[in-house]
Amino acid sequence: MKFPENVKYTNEHEWIRVEGDVAYIGITDYAQEQLGDIVFVDIPTVGETLPAGEVFGTIEVVKTISDLFLPVGGEVMEQNEALADQPELVNQDPYGEGWLIKLKPDADADYDALLDVDAYKALINE
Repeated sequence: MKFPENVKYTNEHEWIRVEGDVAYIGITDYAQEQLGDIVFVDIPTVGETLPAGEVFGTIEVVKTISDLFLPVGGEVMEQNEALADQPELVNQDPYGEGWLIKLKPDADADYDALLDVDAYKALINE
């Protein structure tokens, strides 16, 4: 499993990587492995401003649908259009081509409330 150090993690197995004033959000390698083959990603919140912890979409696998939670509050700017035709990118490259959304984080986004790589590893090894 991959655990990049340039991202922050959530207890719900999302990651966030900030690049300038934009944040990329996706699910972790651990999450995609636990879910199995992803068949559909639904992000109906593009253009909306949501608080941290809010559901911004869902991921569908063969046997279930899982909610996706925002790590920090902000405006959902766009979804990864490549996932419409290739949802398996989330399985193949969860931290790269399989990103889910771009977010414009709130000015007061609390990154310190998120997990670093060591805290996330501890969470999944409990």
